[in-house]
Amino acid sequence: MKVISNSALRRFAALHPQADEALRGWRRVIEKNRFGSWAELKMAFNTIDKVGELAVFDIGGNKYRLIAYIRFEKQIVYIKAVLTHRDYDKGAWKS
Repeated sequence: MKVISNSALRRFAALHPQADEALRGWRRVIEKNRFGSWAELKMAFNTIDKVGELAVFDIGGNKYRLIAYIRFEKQIVYIKAVLTHRDYDKGAWKS
């Protein structure tokens, strides 16, 4: 799958350096695989949740949230936001 955009990951890691390794690991798994369905994605990322049409990944042992829109037919992951757990709980990402 292709990640759009890696700059969101880099910006978040610049602000939260402790998240960098976990985000790189997430990106490696996404980019080295093809996921044809939600079920296949769930097998690779056990802690993923579906919120409407968005996928919410738990990153770094539940410290961070990566919110993305996934186009399985095009094999593209569009990153909407990368947040701390606290910022995620505020819910501003839903708008």
